[in-house]
Amino acid sequence: MIPNFQLRESKGMTTIKLRPHSGEAGDIDHLAATFLTSQNIAHGINLRKSPVLQYLYYLAQIGLAMSPLSNNSLFLDYHRNPFPMFFLRGLNVSLSTDDPLQIHLTKEPLVEEYSIAASVWKLSSCDLCEIARNSVYQSGFSHALKSHWIGKQYYKRGPDGNDIHKTNVPHIRVEFRDTIWRDEMQQVYLGKAVIPYDVDK
Repeated sequence: MIPNFQLRESKGMTTIKLRPHSGEAGDIDHLAATFLTSQNIAHGINLRKSPVLQYLYYLAQIGLAMSPLSNNSLFLDYHRNPFPMFFLRGLNVSLSTDDPLQIHLTKEPLVEEYSIAASVWKLSSCDLCEIARNSVYQSGFSHALKSHWIGKQYYKRGPDGNDIHKTNVPHIRVEFRDTIWRDEMQQVYLGKAVIPYDVDK
């Protein structure tokens, strides 16, 4: 099965990245379907109910743009939100807004998400910078903008792709995440994993 963006790219067409809302409510099958079709999703809190799918999302590094304040209002209490657990496990998570006019209380809803997450979950400045870096990776912005925001070599895996002066994320953190992910991939592929040099951007 060829993902939609590769099919369009092979035909010389512009690519479309599917980023659906998935896993906020409803059946776990939604997350299985988006695993097969999407590079990023919004929410994904129901991955907490399926360790196997959670592991697949980790291996594929599918981006999860999570909105804990929105989930808190509609589906899941803030203290039960799996965001900090996903982050510790190395899933590709970022913070996002959802229904800002309805849920947020300030004119800066994204800052609100970051500040409350930092306060409630005791996230360090390094954690917040890594989450922000993930957000840029997940975005649909151009190569030029991503290069400007997180460094000219951002598309390379591991510390080679980290410009600490732009991201404020220490190389040791990036190297740790990359090493653990590579080890997991080698375990799954019985030591024969083919890992591209570049991150799929």
